Amino acid sequence: MTYNLFADLRGRVLAALAIIVPDLPADVAARVEITATRDPAHGDMATNAALVVSKAARRKPAEIAAALVSALADDPLVAGAEAAGPGFVNLRLRAPAWHSVVPAVLAEGEAYGDGAANGVRVNVEYVSANPTGPMHVGHCRGAIVGDALANLLHKAGFAVTKEFYINDAGNQVTALAWATYWRYLQALGTGLSEEDYSNEVPGGLQYRGEYLIEVGQALAEAFGSSLAGPEATIAAPDLWLVKVRDFTLERMLAAIREDLALLGVVQDVYSSERVLAQAGATDLLIEQLCGQDLVYEGLLEPPKGKLPDDWEPREQTLFRATAFGDDVDRPLRKSDGSATYFANDIAYHADKLARGADVMIDIWGADHGGYVSRMKAAVRAVSGRDALEVVLCQIVHVLKDGEPVRMSKRAGTFITLRDLLDEVGKDAVRFTMLTRKSDAQMEFDIAAAVAQTRENPVFYVQYAHARCRSVLRAGDEAGVLPGSDLGGLVADAELALMRRLAAWPSVVASAALAREPHRIAFFLYDLAGDFHMLWNRGRDDAALRFLQPDRPVETAARIALVAATATVIRSGLAVMGVAPVEEMR
Repeated sequence: MTYNLFADLRGRVLAALAIIVPDLPADVAARVEITATRDPAHGDMATNAALVVSKAARRKPAEIAAALVSALADDPLVAGAEAAGPGFVNLRLRAPAWHSVVPAVLAEGEAYGDGAANGVRVNVEYVSANPTGPMHVGHCRGAIVGDALANLLHKAGFAVTKEFYINDAGNQVTALAWATYWRYLQALGTGLSEEDYSNEVPGGLQYRGEYLIEVGQALAEAFGSSLAGPEATIAAPDLWLVKVRDFTLERMLAAIREDLALLGVVQDVYSSERVLAQAGATDLLIEQLCGQDLVYEGLLEPPKGKLPDDWEPREQTLFRATAFGDDVDRPLRKSDGSATYFANDIAYHADKLARGADVMIDIWGADHGGYVSRMKAAVRAVSGRDALEVVLCQIVHVLKDGEPVRMSKRAGTFITLRDLLDEVGKDAVRFTMLTRKSDAQMEFDIAAAVAQTRENPVFYVQYAHARCRSVLRAGDEAGVLPGSDLGGLVADAELALMRRLAAWPSVVASAALAREPHRIAFFLYDLAGDFHMLWNRGRDDAALRFLQPDRPVETAARIALVAATATVIRSGLAVMGVAPVEEMR
């Protein structure tokens, strides 16, 4: 397991508590925390130990805090301890405490910050787009958040599966097949006008983007004219549309995988809604719920606040969602007896549980927020526990020079992921999308994402790594190896950088538990700021420059600090799926 200075200090606090409060219950001790202070004037770290254990010890928090201050006074890592507030103790550490972090980073490499394998299996499902067109910017944010969260959980010690759920059943894929068929007829030179064809198609022509022109041409090359004309529809009225649908889905999914790969997203599992349904998974799921007396035939109330003109109360197969915290019971079958999307979704989540997931995390668009409670209720019914978590991603508005970016003509109605990647590149897209919490709306300014300024976080962090590498190359040319004697690193800027490195394992753990990968972007930005500050101090003060030929021990120590900084930056960028830069051009 990785070295963690915060965990080290926590162990020292617990050892002192064991003397002050003998026989402390394990569940109480587990609540003792060591955290970084927000204000350096209050010290380096703080503990809530006195406040947490006071009730179990039947002693006042201030009394325990005073005893803890006295017990820690002789600790070799602690320069000072003082009671603060209602039972907190602030700690100020000696320089050797911070020095201990650097060799730990160099010994562990990018594994520094890794959590111990905990045996918890987490399935992270993200993107899960309808395969009806190219990936767009809306998919992009969810893909990045899901991928970075999966990477973060893996680093924190979880066994992670990355999954894509293919929504390839229902009316939307049928509408896609009709749209492709129109492009196929056009490729044969026998197509109707868009308006006439739309009038002929059940539900009208829904997908009009130019991206289907290539699919229609490929369909014509593969099948010739065998799917056109009355002979095809009379001989097998459904088979020809199935062929068109399957061919189109294969092409759309291949394009989606290509787009995701360009974004650096490669998932482990692709699950098909249609395959699950055809295998009888949904019917078996409904039978299971019936066996639990969680399904009944009943009437739904009309939508709250209004009564639609076409509302007709009718008996439906309903799931007792209200028994698990949902607002109303939910239908599992449509009027024609086929399963609802909700029923298929329950079966899919039951399948993930059957494959061994202990925790399921779904990344959804914010427009699906109303669907969260019913899915959690269904999973609770199937699994007997709260096994489902949902992370919502808000919409992204793409701007260029302060103006909204024009829609993609090829896509028809939206900005494609490839459009955005062509403009700014994978790294800028991924990093920028992680600079805001996922449930907050964001504006993605293309000009800002490629600017070489401090205000552009991806540039700022990559520039810090490039500077680190330039120092290390210079040290290598001078024959300087990272040193182990760090006693000379006592300047404020040097200690601040080591404090930040010491926080990395705790940041990984807390961000993973909170399901918030954006915390990694914030940490890296702050770490880069600490390094840039030290770099700039060296310009003003020759004693702080990294390479000093007449001071080989201090030079070797600074080389070690720079190498540790570069290592942690790479580790954080790996979580985000962003490449480190060796030098800025």
